[in-house]
Amino acid sequence: MLKEFQEFISRGTVVDLAVGVIVGAAFNSLVSAITTYLLNPLIGLIIGQIDLSDMKFQVLGATFLIGDLINAIINFLIIMFVVFLIVKMMNRMRRDGSRSKFDQNGDEIPDPQTEYLQQIRDLLRYQQRNDHNRRY
Repeated sequence: MLKEFQEFISRGTVVDLAVGVIVGAAFNSLVSAITTYLLNPLIGLIIGQIDLSDMKFQVLGATFLIGDLINAIINFLIIMFVVFLIVKMMNRMRRDGSRSKFDQNGDEIPDPQTEYLQQIRDLLRYQQRNDHNRRY
């Protein structure tokens, strides 16, 4: 059982996931600090309130903390934008890496879609030649 656990932990996906969670938590702290200490004062200057996090209103005795909501929305948008950029970069790297794959002998492995399209092209050429020969 200990050996199975060691194999499970040593797999790249588990380690990658753990690193991702740790980096994500650190990134969340950084984004929260940027929002609280940099963006909030700038927004506060624009709308006339110095401390955005204290922005609130009351209705029938219930207090609504608008500043905290705005902070959460800003944090969410920043994090989602960075995730979007990372996914876009990973897709580009994957697409560039998948253009030419080689086997152990160094021979290029054909892309299944490309191979299928080439077969369709060859079949159309064959049909076109047969139609041309029938006419003459």
